Amino acid sequence: MTTVPWLTILWVLPLLGAAVIAALPARQSSAVRALALAVSIAVLVVAVIVAVGFDRAGERFQFVESHDWIPSFGAGYRLGVDGIALVLVLLTAALVPLLLAAGWHDHRVADEEAGSARPRSAHTYVALILLVESMVLVSFTALDILLFYVFFEAMLVPMYFLIGGFGSPGTPRADRARAAVKFLLYNLLGGLVMLAALIGLYVVTARSGLGETAGVGTFDVRTVTAAAVAGDLDATPAVLGALCFGFLVAFAVKAPLWPLHGWLPDAAVRTTPVAAVLMMAVVDKVGTFGMLRYCLQLFPDASVTFAPVVATLAVIGIVYGAMLAIGQTDVMRLIAYTSISHFGFIVLGIFALTAQGQAGSTLYMVNHGISTAALFLIAGFLVSRHGDRTIAAYGGVQKIAPVLAGTFLVAGLATLSLPGLAPFVSEFLVFVGTYPRYRVAAVIATPALVLSALYVLWLYQRMMGGPVRLPGRDHDGDDGAEHTRRLSDLVPREIAVVAPLLALLLVLGIYPKPALDVITPAVDDTLVSIDISRPEPVVPAERPIAESDVPAHGSEEGEAE
Repeated sequence: MTTVPWLTILWVLPLLGAAVIAALPARQSSAVRALALAVSIAVLVVAVIVAVGFDRAGERFQFVESHDWIPSFGAGYRLGVDGIALVLVLLTAALVPLLLAAGWHDHRVADEEAGSARPRSAHTYVALILLVESMVLVSFTALDILLFYVFFEAMLVPMYFLIGGFGSPGTPRADRARAAVKFLLYNLLGGLVMLAALIGLYVVTARSGLGETAGVGTFDVRTVTAAAVAGDLDATPAVLGALCFGFLVAFAVKAPLWPLHGWLPDAAVRTTPVAAVLMMAVVDKVGTFGMLRYCLQLFPDASVTFAPVVATLAVIGIVYGAMLAIGQTDVMRLIAYTSISHFGFIVLGIFALTAQGQAGSTLYMVNHGISTAALFLIAGFLVSRHGDRTIAAYGGVQKIAPVLAGTFLVAGLATLSLPGLAPFVSEFLVFVGTYPRYRVAAVIATPALVLSALYVLWLYQRMMGGPVRLPGRDHDGDDGAEHTRRLSDLVPREIAVVAPLLALLLVLGIYPKPALDVITPAVDDTLVSIDISRPEPVVPAERPIAESDVPAHGSEEGEAE
């Protein structure tokens, strides 16, 4: 199995699929969608093969592929997966087929400014989704820093066109364009800072003699990590701190971490629900993954120095995102702000620098992707029926669409981390791992659990409960046949999309052991490689035994003993 380049096949399949789809005649939209779905399922099969062949007791990086790429600069085509990358690869491969099925008709977007309903090209839409999947998979499996950076930046291009070219009904083209430009500028700025740090790191590796030839550096993350841990990098702590900061800025923008989150709400609201889920559940995870893989391992001492600051920003983001979600009138924007809060938990667990915190964060990346996909897609199914994202425009949906309302409730309860559903386990581990190092941060973040219950339950009560209210009608409290006709329940295709997501939320909530068994060894290896010891548990000191505590000889207690 190791002789087959499974990781190359994993990312080349969607790339080739996108190329073939782009070459097909424009009139074959049904064939194009079916082909894209078939390609994404094939990618999922390859990901499962990698997962089955992954040895939890074996070497940290497995399925390793290494070939020359730019040898004069020490850059190589190096791929490999550890437990952290593996679960994110599975998340990506599992979500994309569901997203393609959910957005089966998303290319039929009306451009309001043109004054007519002009169908967009299905070719472009599905090809862009497959292109994003391919680039994300390379980012998760790359063991070469330059290779990672190339695809880390390249994925911005298809996401830009997905945001700017395809939007939900009722979204003007100008608003989509502004959101796309905002997304691109934020992420390009972070990427440019990272590029400067990447060049600086190469110079440091060349001075340290880490390349295969004299005067040449290396981008092999394993080689640089080993040198960083051993203290063999020829650079001052100030230089290494500056380089770490450059990487951290790029990942914080992508994550997104407060206060670099400003691009996310507009981008999530203006594009289609499928593209928004692809962005929040898949693309943004590359940012938090980068913090684990690159910031902590390449710059262990600098990461420890920055950890209190990053943890503080994460806590602010947790509370900030939850409070702003409560005040939203747009259901899609509300869900987008919940993601900012959840990403705060993920970053907090990473920089707690404990095994429990980082295992919880990695599992949270997976669980957040599943729960956000479920909630955002179900809300998108509802909005697509009327084209209105305003919360106040809806009411009593559970009376005429009980399946839609019921699945929305389960997804919402997962978002607020109800025990028994997947996000609870990961959030609990983050708190357990954070408290020994940052007690104040853990205590301040705890009220966000109450805030999340407030915005989720209030959202459900306003949209799904009460008298029937639908956009475009006189809201007289009637729940008659006219309302039933205008709001259909979930159709079989939509149920087929939502059911696997809810099943995963239940399975990982009740039995997360298989995922944690894969994640925990990789997290332990990360902490060992950067020489971070686990904090000692806090226990009360033993009180010296006083003479008065010892029963007197001859007393009843003494005789009983």
